[in-house]
Amino acid sequence: MTITSKVAVVTGAGRGIGRAVAARLSKDGFHVVAADLDAQGAHDCAERVRDSGGQAEALALDVTDRTAVRAAFADIHQRLGRIDALVNNAMWIKYAPLVDFDEDAVDAMFGIGVKSSIWTMQAAIPVMKAQGGGAIVNLSSPAAIRSVPGGALYSAVKGAVTSLTLQSAGELGRDGIRVNAVMPGSVPTEGARAVVDDSGFELRKTRTPVGRLGRPEDIAAAIAFIVSPDADFVTGHVLAADGGFSVT
Repeated sequence: MTITSKVAVVTGAGRGIGRAVAARLSKDGFHVVAADLDAQGAHDCAERVRDSGGQAEALALDVTDRTAVRAAFADIHQRLGRIDALVNNAMWIKYAPLVDFDEDAVDAMFGIGVKSSIWTMQAAIPVMKAQGGGAIVNLSSPAAIRSVPGGALYSAVKGAVTSLTLQSAGELGRDGIRVNAVMPGSVPTEGARAVVDDSGFELRKTRTPVGRLGRPEDIAAAIAFIVSPDADFVTGHVLAADGGFSVT
């Protein structure tokens, strides 16, 4: 395969925000690797991008498996020659009182939400260093900085992701690698609706100063800016794309 454009890897690209990010980055000229545990979701995402005239390929990947991640990224590097952007979007959410979480739920949330970002970053960083730079975007959440009912574990995960982002930005800046986070507001995706009902979204809407809920495309636009040349002097930043929710 001959690739003349930059290459972006997007995890959790099978639906929701991840799918919107893949679509937006392809429009911005990236060859997108749409990664998801759901092979069909990854395939559908890549197919939609190609049908719209973009370049994309599907990658069925368990991002909690460090060995699988390293092998997949090595293959991407070998075939495509570069990795310019990494968007760590994959997540699994469960809301419950803190005392009700069992070990399986904790392991799943931290595995998908935190460890996967570490594994993908470890796999992408050497490639980015060798080519002179790149951009990494992790997905944070307002839950990282404020209380959310039933969100103790989710808050812990997103707090860890945010801290990982800030620390990594300081560590990698001189290698030309920018590391930032985007903090989405309430976006009623399929995954979010599995844990938040209509009344919950209505409450979030009333607490959002711009007067509406977010769209996947809103978050994709923020990520597109962060990985673009316009943000070349931006690193170690958490960009709130939340309609003002985090300041209410």
